[in-house]
Amino acid sequence: QNGNEMVQVNRADGLGVAEIKKMGIKQIIISTEKNPVVSARANKLEIPCLQGVENKKYALTDYCQKNDIQILQVAYVGNDINDKDAMAIAGFSFCPADAHETIKEISDHVLKRNGGDGVIREIFDIIISD
Repeated sequence: QNGNEMVQVNRADGLGVAEIKKMGIKQIIISTEKNPVVSARANKLEIPCLQGVENKKYALTDYCQKNDIQILQVAYVGNDINDKDAMAIAGFSFCPADAHETIKEISDHVLKRNGGDGVIREIFDIIISD
């Protein structure tokens, strides 16, 4: 082993991000880790990315205040325990099928897809079906 990491992405998510953006909905990636692959993906998708975030609830609140967004208008996608506090204050929450059990318990909607396998596209499909 050489210690290389892999981040799985799905091209359908790229389309989902673009279509959600066309609807005028702002998107942001908030990550505890610092990962150059995530930065590159965010740059390609042209969405802001906050990395090395210790408190996602605080980061989300700060972003909303700076961008004149009501926290109850936020749909938050989280998959692990470090998302729990941010999910609790968001107006609506999603999680992928492979999320931690405690996150599934508090999520408003558990998605059918696993993380990295088209979650954002699935959310876009939900948005346009309503």
